Amino acid sequence: MHVDHHPLSHDFEDSRELLRELRMNDAHFANLADQYEALDKRICRVEDGVELLDDLSLNALKLERVALKDAIARQLRHASGTCCGKCAH
Repeated sequence: MHVDHHPLSHDFEDSRELLRELRMNDAHFANLADQYEALDKRICRVEDGVELLDDLSLNALKLERVALKDAIARQLRHASGTCCGKCAH
């Protein structure tokens, strides 16, 4: 079965330069991005059958990936000036 990876550069294609800038200049953002990418790779290994994990645990990892992506998206909106100012970052 083909498994789609979800790299940040693909999911936030319009913000590639900002992604790179924040990774270099914001340690918290870089940590979130690193956590996201490591988690995405692990999920892909499980879905590819390279690593074994039960469905409940895999779903928990996917929820964690969504939460990380949401946090990254909030920081990108804030850094680009498109955030409403009400979100926590």
